[in-house]
Amino acid sequence: MGQLKSWNVKRVKRQDIKVFIEKNHYSGSINGCITDYCYGLYDVNETMKGAMFFGRMGMRNQYKKFADNPDDVIELRRLCCIDETPKNTESYFIGKSLKLLKKDWKKTGIVVSYADKEYGHKGVIYQASNFVMIGEIPGAKVIIHGNKRYHDKCIRTKYKGKLKPFAVKIKDALENGNAFYHKTKGKYTYIYPLERKHPSVVSTRFRLKGRAAIEIE
Repeated sequence: MGQLKSWNVKRVKRQDIKVFIEKNHYSGSINGCITDYCYGLYDVNETMKGAMFFGRMGMRNQYKKFADNPDDVIELRRLCCIDETPKNTESYFIGKSLKLLKKDWKKTGIVVSYADKEYGHKGVIYQASNFVMIGEIPGAKVIIHGNKRYHDKCIRTKYKGKLKPFAVKIKDALENGNAFYHKTKGKYTYIYPLERKHPSVVSTRFRLKGRAAIEIE
């Protein structure tokens, strides 16, 4: 942790972290993601060592599991660091970013993130960062194209009534066999209330117990 104390976390722009995440995150892409708040982790030489961003939830009504108001929920959409980093780098990065998010977002809402079972993730980093697990979500249908995967809704995205060029590209790839559908294994769901006593449905629907949460019947 001594070395990490000299590292800096700061808010950046989408273009500052795009290439880094595409290179270092297992998804290989930020295409289609809402990037409301982006943060970078830099060493003493101002070399980027990690990147993450938070954004509004992409699916309609997805927020209702966590809060009554969609503006009270934000998702940690991407998080990655290079492999050669000190121990506890990810939890240090998350902690610093959450403090900045609380100031930048100007809300004390709920941060949601998912640990992807498809890649063997269990959410250990989130547990170390005091997130609480509230359950699991089933697998979803995604599109595999090259070495990247995309939500199946990507082929339906439009601009001014017409399919976006990327949607056309993926749709054509499906038709000619260069892309295919795949059913994922599901994800673990984690939450982090920026204010412990946040007046959301989480406080009434779930009873927080250590690093997990129990649904109230």
